[in-house]
Amino acid sequence: MHRPPEHLVLGGRGPEAVVTGRVAAYLLRHAGLDDYRRRHRGEDPEVDNTLVALTLVALTWRSSATGTRQAATPELDHTADWMSTRQAAEALGLSDRGIRKAIQERRLHAVRVGRAWRVDREQLAQYTERTDKT
Repeated sequence: MHRPPEHLVLGGRGPEAVVTGRVAAYLLRHAGLDDYRRRHRGEDPEVDNTLVALTLVALTWRSSATGTRQAATPELDHTADWMSTRQAAEALGLSDRGIRKAIQERRLHAVRVGRAWRVDREQLAQYTERTDKT
């Protein structure tokens, strides 16, 4: 079902657009927004957060696009920007539980995708720097 453009615009704090998971995945792949996000990270926090949100929506959509009730959590390869808690734990020589505890205590920033946590490699590097100083 396609919605007309005027139905995709919100206006609570100024004009905002609604983007579906399928459209987010399409834009990330075909408009090069995923590559843009990597190259320009840190230049504008609002743009960074919006592109991360698009990535999360796209990942969730991709994991459920097959129509199965319990879509498998997408596993990202080692070159991706996002890591599972297990991958983050292996990278730091910690337990998976230790990483999840750091996330729960807000010492390590992560994003929930479905039932799994995803840790940005840059956030993991910052966490490592902070813990090395203490």
